[in-house]
Amino acid sequence: MKLDEAYDDNNIFAKILRGDLPSFKVYEDAHTLAFMDIMPQSPGHVLVITKTPATNLLTISAEAARAVMDTTHKIAPSIQKAMQAPGFMLAQLNGSEAGQTVPHLHMHIVPRTGGIDIGFHARDVADMDELKAIGEKIAAQIAADLAD
Repeated sequence: MKLDEAYDDNNIFAKILRGDLPSFKVYEDAHTLAFMDIMPQSPGHVLVITKTPATNLLTISAEAARAVMDTTHKIAPSIQKAMQAPGFMLAQLNGSEAGQTVPHLHMHIVPRTGGIDIGFHARDVADMDELKAIGEKIAAQIAADLAD
């Protein structure tokens, strides 16, 4: 993928946004969607995507980029709390050379616990029952925290 590549309406995240593919959603608002990464680097790995068709940071409007960061800022503490993780890592990759595998702007929120290595990006598919259970736990924590 080139950084100035045209947006592909058939990428996997566009299909998730249209409802053509399932996802384990943990949060959604008018501008963003957050869901479980099916190839997590650690348990609780969540993706925050823009609802705006944009391939990367260079093709997204500042307003839409802010929405992704606002959602990340809003839900990351809940993910950390739900997973009882002392820390978390944020990653936003731009272009295949940087490791971006889906040409749709997205942020990774990866819970981190000392002494536990993270898995490789986009390598191993998670157990779907386990992913669903973790997603439900995270979604409940986000809802509870936003209700306070």
